[in-house]
Amino acid sequence: MVGQSPLNPSESRTAVLLEPFVHQVGGHMSMMKYDEHTVCKPLVSQELSFYESLPLAMRQFTPQYKGIVSVHLKKDSLGNLTLIASPSLQTESCGRLDNAIGNSSVTIWHKCKWAASTGTGSEHTLVKWSHTQVTKTVKDSCPGKMLLRTDLQYHTDSLLEDANGNQPERNSYNPWGLHCHRQHLNRMSSKHNENKLHQFLLLENVVSKYSYPCILDLKMGTRQHGDDASEEKKARHIKKCEQSTSASLGVRICGMQVYQADTGHFLCKDKYYGRKLSPEGFRQTLHQFLCNGNHLRTDLLDPIILRLKALLSVIRKQSSYRFYSSSLLIIYDGQEHKENTAPLDNHLHFQKTNCTMSHGPNPSRVDVRMIDFAHTTFKGSKCNHTTYDGPDHGYIFGLENLIKILQNISEGK
Repeated sequence: MVGQSPLNPSESRTAVLLEPFVHQVGGHMSMMKYDEHTVCKPLVSQELSFYESLPLAMRQFTPQYKGIVSVHLKKDSLGNLTLIASPSLQTESCGRLDNAIGNSSVTIWHKCKWAASTGTGSEHTLVKWSHTQVTKTVKDSCPGKMLLRTDLQYHTDSLLEDANGNQPERNSYNPWGLHCHRQHLNRMSSKHNENKLHQFLLLENVVSKYSYPCILDLKMGTRQHGDDASEEKKARHIKKCEQSTSASLGVRICGMQVYQADTGHFLCKDKYYGRKLSPEGFRQTLHQFLCNGNHLRTDLLDPIILRLKALLSVIRKQSSYRFYSSSLLIIYDGQEHKENTAPLDNHLHFQKTNCTMSHGPNPSRVDVRMIDFAHTTFKGSKCNHTTYDGPDHGYIFGLENLIKILQNISEGK
């Protein structure tokens, strides 16, 4: 199946230079921004099969599937790597692509300077994003507020932790998406030449409507390995589940960003942080996700709980589906309604305070979406390995515990 291009017919043969998706908080596969309302990711046949046969009841809980696009690498004379999408699925003329690459206003997102590593290995190193690149990235991604430092130096070593293995509590940007982008470009450039066409899925950008998207990425279920996993991979995933809240709660934190009104920065956590959490640590981090540095966003709790209960009702009815290794996103806007805002305290820290309660009359705009279906299996799937009976009880276990924890937070427990 070839999806329809979101571009106008007159633009259908225009090359699209893909941008790193700066609001990716979890996963290992790089998400790219195709346009304001569309992201794309490498196509996996099992995930495509899921989207093509998606049950009607689940559509409100998944990103809209928009089709397939062809993508290839392009490297200029300076060694800058670019990912280019061709909506027509046909190879563009070299001249047109060269002209596009030469336009700095277009390629500003993709000037990822690569140089051969001076170490013993042959891997490549992303040196930095320039001042103008970061500024443009922020202005286009988060209108009206400067969220990234313009002196950002993005290095491969000690990317997410300091020398003691600790993660910074506050970031003015989320480094995980750029971390995945670097790794993905490295894999593609080492395995394939520039003429190799790669197919990507086009999906709805579920955070495009938010000014300051606060995102919690939850790995759902008690089992994470797919039916096609090797014995080594199976054992590795089982161990991760046993040593994390996946076993005890049926859910673990895979990534997070939450806007802090007191600093104007995002607080960010990654999957390594999530794996270390105890059930109580999971509860505290969930509380932290709903706290903006000044107060607990209690206005969000009922809407999130209602949405999760609606999803639970749908999942219970999906016989034969197993959502192995899939994630659940909980999303809300860090920009509050004026009625909900409280005085700012620039010296407030999570570790030293319990956020005060904030109630507001306006309904909060929240969202709950399931993502990442590369290992999802169901009866009739083209990539089916095993047929299961009944609903995914591991996923249901995780949803039920998530709802209970949020209800306890709502009740002040």
